[in-house]
Amino acid sequence: MTSPTTAGADRLLVGAARHSGGWTGLVAATAVADALAAVLLPLALARAVDAAPPGGPSAASALWPCVALVLLSATAEVLSELATGCSAARATAWLRHALVRHVLAVGPALRVPPGDVAGRTVGGAAEAGTAPSAAPEAAVALLPPLGALTVLAFIDWRLAVAVAVALPAIVLLLRVFVRDITASAHRYLSVQGTIAGRLAEALAGARTIAAAGTAEREAERVLRPLPGLRAEGETMWTVQGGVAARGLLTLLLLQVAAVGAAGAELMAGRVTAGELVATVQYAGLAAGFGPVLTHVLRLGRARAGARRAAEILEQPAPADGDAAVPEGRGTLEFRGVSAGGVLHGLDLTVPGGLAVAVVGRSGAGKSLLAALAGRLADPDRGEVLLDGAPLPRLARTELRRHVGYAFARPTLFGETVLDAIAFGPCRPPESWLRESARTACADDFVRRLPQGYATPLADAPMSGGELQRMGLARAFAHAGRVLVLDDATSSLDTVTEVQVTGAVLDRFGDRTRLIIAHRAGTAARADLVVWLDGGRVRGRGTHAELWRDPAYRAVFGVAEPAGAAP
Repeated sequence: MTSPTTAGADRLLVGAARHSGGWTGLVAATAVADALAAVLLPLALARAVDAAPPGGPSAASALWPCVALVLLSATAEVLSELATGCSAARATAWLRHALVRHVLAVGPALRVPPGDVAGRTVGGAAEAGTAPSAAPEAAVALLPPLGALTVLAFIDWRLAVAVAVALPAIVLLLRVFVRDITASAHRYLSVQGTIAGRLAEALAGARTIAAAGTAEREAERVLRPLPGLRAEGETMWTVQGGVAARGLLTLLLLQVAAVGAAGAELMAGRVTAGELVATVQYAGLAAGFGPVLTHVLRLGRARAGARRAAEILEQPAPADGDAAVPEGRGTLEFRGVSAGGVLHGLDLTVPGGLAVAVVGRSGAGKSLLAALAGRLADPDRGEVLLDGAPLPRLARTELRRHVGYAFARPTLFGETVLDAIAFGPCRPPESWLRESARTACADDFVRRLPQGYATPLADAPMSGGELQRMGLARAFAHAGRVLVLDDATSSLDTVTEVQVTGAVLDRFGDRTRLIIAHRAGTAARADLVVWLDGGRVRGRGTHAELWRDPAYRAVFGVAEPAGAAP
């Protein structure tokens, strides 16, 4: 029974063939032309050998078909190389576009390491992209054996029977080869993806590894699957070598049988000397599945690459609606929300236009709540609404325009520092981008960069606090109806945090601000505090009201005075 991933891989390969343009058709046409030339050339040579007298006009005229067939074969091979390359390029590009779009559509819910995703998108897609050319070439490669049998039957049916006896064994050999090489190639690419994923993790944490002095240990962890990669590579070569060796033995036996049969027929006067020469060549064509083996190997690796791509493409991306965000002040409602095994039946209303601090111990579900607010994650049960509209019904562009985020560890995108602040659903005016940087207390350090806001990001190393200010500037520049700050000031010094929090509370007073807070001072300045505990709302009110509860004070640690609210 075909597994869903295998079926998905085959559909993916069909789609790649459709998107390879007319190049796949040219591959097939040139392969057919080359196969016809290969089948007809021995017959033409036989006619030339049998022409009499040797060197006479008849022999010379009999050589012209041979010359024409050689030229046809050479032209077909040149065009085939061009068409194969262009077909693979177009198919690979389509596959990579499909993978990248889907990976970004799935977003944070994707459960594949980034390095492995990169490996599947770069190497795996390149392997799969060869399928549109490998498939017709593998199919057409069967024409020379079939054509050879046909011509042998035309010469003398006994010769065709002598060669055809061994063909079922060859077909069985190829079938086993396809099965084994596809499975081995899939395992090889999987181990390769594991190494790529671990290497990406190590590069992302290079500073931590250097500080811990564990470079050797980490290198050993990254390369630990290498023996498995070697073993799978050896398995592929063993499978290929074994099939090739058995195929060569079969070819030699067939040629011996063909020569013996043709010799007997020559002595009986039923074939000519030229037909004897042709029989030897046709025996090689009938059993010479080397080209078939090459294309089948490519096809097996292509299917393995497509299977790994299908494993990603089968991960569901959230379906977007097409509705506009209704009029309102940015009221968020969480109705019976359970998610990630962290939030359990949570009911919460975040009033529009208020600054709401969400507090709680680590693991209480604060960041997950923040992700649900703008549909960076979907609940397992329940629903989240913005001004009365369930988030899945809203168009993606609409939702992104109205719900903005700043994170604890932002990642910057774009060519320059200004581009990084402008990164979003639309590009605000430059004056507003600079104003947003000033509001986030980022303007001073940006101006000190070599080219100010025009400094390339690669030439603008930033500390953790500076990165957070850039993330805040980006969020402020695109602030819509709701602004979500997911621990976005944790790396700022106290003075800067007070300034940024003041700007969030005052400058954006007409927006709903959902602030994941870890400091009592931030909670104290919010209009409303939501206290999460064990995935549920344990308390709701002002900071001063909740401060009377010792368990609430304990959320902020012993550094907070126990006697009174700050």
